[in-house]
Amino acid sequence: MIYLPVLLLFVFLVFGVPVFLSMGMAGAIGLYLVGGSKSLIGIFSTTSYTSVAHYELLAVPLFILMAQFLTTSNLTSDLFRVMQKWLGRLPGGLAIATIIAGAGLGALCGTSTGSAATLAAAAVPEMKKRGYSSKLSMGVCSISGTLAIMIPPSGTFIIFGLISGYPITDLFRAGLIPGLLTVLAYCLTVLIWVKLRPQDAPTIKERISFMEKVASLRDLWAVMLLLAVVLISIFSGWVTITEAAGIAALGAFLIPLCMRRFTFEKVKIALLGTLKTTTMIFSIIIGAMAFGYYLTLTHIATDVVSFIGSLNIGPSFIMLALVLLYAFLGFFMDQVAILYLTLPLSVPIVEALGINVFWFAVLIVAAAETGLVTPPVGMNCYVTSGATGETLETTFAGVAPFVIAEFAVLLLVFLVPWFATALL
Repeated sequence: MIYLPVLLLFVFLVFGVPVFLSMGMAGAIGLYLVGGSKSLIGIFSTTSYTSVAHYELLAVPLFILMAQFLTTSNLTSDLFRVMQKWLGRLPGGLAIATIIAGAGLGALCGTSTGSAATLAAAAVPEMKKRGYSSKLSMGVCSISGTLAIMIPPSGTFIIFGLISGYPITDLFRAGLIPGLLTVLAYCLTVLIWVKLRPQDAPTIKERISFMEKVASLRDLWAVMLLLAVVLISIFSGWVTITEAAGIAALGAFLIPLCMRRFTFEKVKIALLGTLKTTTMIFSIIIGAMAFGYYLTLTHIATDVVSFIGSLNIGPSFIMLALVLLYAFLGFFMDQVAILYLTLPLSVPIVEALGINVFWFAVLIVAAAETGLVTPPVGMNCYVTSGATGETLETTFAGVAPFVIAEFAVLLLVFLVPWFATALL
């Protein structure tokens, strides 16, 4: 009977019930079965507040707010246009420019869906006008958004640090080299795609002089200034992650304001977008914490840890099993929900085996990030499809080669932990 809520959780997810409701309802049923109505009411009356009332957690909505300000003021579109001028004449140049712009957006905002939506709005119409196929255009925009998961300041690493207690700044450092490797892998995928199917990315014949390219860099001063402030403040240790997020959000508001790029309506759109995304994330956290209390009361968590610890297999095989588990969960669940649901179980296992937790963090974040572009959840694909009007079938088909590249990078980091630990 105590395993019934676990079964119900998967049933709810399969039938498309929102993740926060699935975990909340499964957790509520489990708490009622274990402790009755008093236990259920007591835990829910406190968890709904305490699970999200963390000072450090303020960094998430603040970085989201920064992303919204940058998007509504069109500063992110400037980034793409400059990349387009510098790389447009390369084979698949606009697609490569989109990937590099996605890396820049990831470094600015740390939110995957926001980055994907911005790229879709700016890049897809331009690529279509230049004769790029819908599959390549949609695939590039969807996958480029996932770079915000790995490249600092990553909201996912912030949540990992809050749950596990490990320094968030060190988690950012661990993700930097794997994030850059992922950028290179995506660019290589574009080059291979264009080599095999040149009709999907016609060569652009329009010439842009070197002086025009240099002159276009002036449009990046605002983005580069904000990027420098954010990264220097984080890695210098002068401020906390939350304070850095506050500085970033303030800068993302003041710079476009001084450039006269804001209207009351644009600020309203940015605030509403931040509210919606933050509400979704915090709802998932509350639902995951409720389900986590059920796992704690039933000792399922400790039983799983004991079972894995008793297996007579090497640490590498256990790590491989954990990475595959996170990749599988990413097909069905949001990354925030996965972390809150599983880290209390997996981190003690990793620590007991003497495995570097930062290496582990990079691996599971990379594994879970594939869920952003794979069915049935594939949130980035839904976002880009909705922003452009393309079908989901086209979007998922376009993203498939990039998912293969993502798993290749994941395998490389698994075999060579140095990529995740070199900057620590």
